[in-house]
Amino acid sequence: MSLLIRNGEVVTDTERIRADVLCEGERIARVGPGLSAPANAEIINAEGKYVFPGFVDPHVHVYLPLKTTCSKDTYETASVAALAGGTTCIIDFCSPERDELPLDALAKWEEQSRGRSACDYSFHMAVTRFDPEVAEQLREVIRRGISSLKIYLAYKDSVALAVNQIEQLMAFAAREGVLVLGHCEDADEVDRLQKELVAAGKTGPEWHYHSRPPAIEAMGTRRFLEIARDKGARAYVVHLSCEEALKEAVARGGLGERVWIETLISFLLLDKTYAEKADFEGAKYIVSPPLRERRNQEVLWKALADGTISTLATDHAPFDFGTQKQSGRKDFRFIPNGMPTLEDRINLLCTYGVKAGKLGLNRMVEVASSNPARLFGLYPRKGAIRAGSDADLVVYDPACPGTISAKTHHMNVDYNPFEGWKIAGRPSVVTVRGEVAFRDGLFVGTPGRGAFVPRPAGR
Repeated sequence: MSLLIRNGEVVTDTERIRADVLCEGERIARVGPGLSAPANAEIINAEGKYVFPGFVDPHVHVYLPLKTTCSKDTYETASVAALAGGTTCIIDFCSPERDELPLDALAKWEEQSRGRSACDYSFHMAVTRFDPEVAEQLREVIRRGISSLKIYLAYKDSVALAVNQIEQLMAFAAREGVLVLGHCEDADEVDRLQKELVAAGKTGPEWHYHSRPPAIEAMGTRRFLEIARDKGARAYVVHLSCEEALKEAVARGGLGERVWIETLISFLLLDKTYAEKADFEGAKYIVSPPLRERRNQEVLWKALADGTISTLATDHAPFDFGTQKQSGRKDFRFIPNGMPTLEDRINLLCTYGVKAGKLGLNRMVEVASSNPARLFGLYPRKGAIRAGSDADLVVYDPACPGTISAKTHHMNVDYNPFEGWKIAGRPSVVTVRGEVAFRDGLFVGTPGRGAFVPRPAGR
């Protein structure tokens, strides 16, 4: 199987060159001008288009079972949505219940994903308790190619770790050479504020923000990074949302060496007024940490452009508004947290970031493809256009406008938080390991062809 992409502008994190890309089997064979097509090769004309490495989303929740419901997407639907938006590899979170062992949880996620995903994928392992039995199982998880662990400094009654357990886990991670991801809030303070607000009759979606103010995220960021530094662990702050938390991360030092920061496309473009919409419409925008004041957007864009923030993800977590979100109509604490954003990240980033002059094309590729691949042990198999890399490629048409809508998206959820937003470009062809998987808005790939990608631990 051969594929030749001709006449495009190849854009990586460091280069913009006029070149052809020849793929043989599942890998890129050559990159350069004027390449010849082998007999029977499929030829794609990319004249006037960009050729990007496949994008990597390092923070998604495809299978997310909660106490009373479960995320709407499946690996079948989420992977097609990812490909529609140019994302060819996703990293989902395997999240054990507190009384569940890591390997038992991993078996569930493997059952949900194996033979069902159209794009490649991997897992992070959440750690919801830490003791010798869990530690031994985590060593096996790492041996299987899952080299990142997530902890929650939030959700007191379900998955939050106590400080002493965080300290023990950080020391373990330092010894094992794995990266620790932190949801940085303060579980006790969130719990206290939630109870105060509900007792005062403040139960609507608009009060969710007030139960998790910026000071709480900043407090959690400081604590997470201080423990990581003290134990010698590498740390990755997930979904950072505000200037206060960013200042704490910068003040702790080690950015780009032992500490990395992620933000979300939603935090760059949406603000807290969306969660304050009348008639319970605000429930569509309930996430944790919450959407913040608009002033934070400029701060986050600047930090993304200058390298302070390393990656841009989605935290995709799809729950239907018409049914699942309604469970919190009388009490915001019971609104399932999350928004469906997997499909629209790159189109929004290109339209409202690159075309608006907030960051360059190379930087876009860096934060949404090559940096996630590097940090999570996928590079240069993913996140690169070079001989030997997986032939995950996005032929992107920057002059193909569109409008985002739940009526046309591929995510299995009944609303889109960016409903009606205009985009200036979108992928025209997307390949997964040398096979065309998406073409002109239609999925044409092989269902279930996506593979689990193991990621080695490193120190």
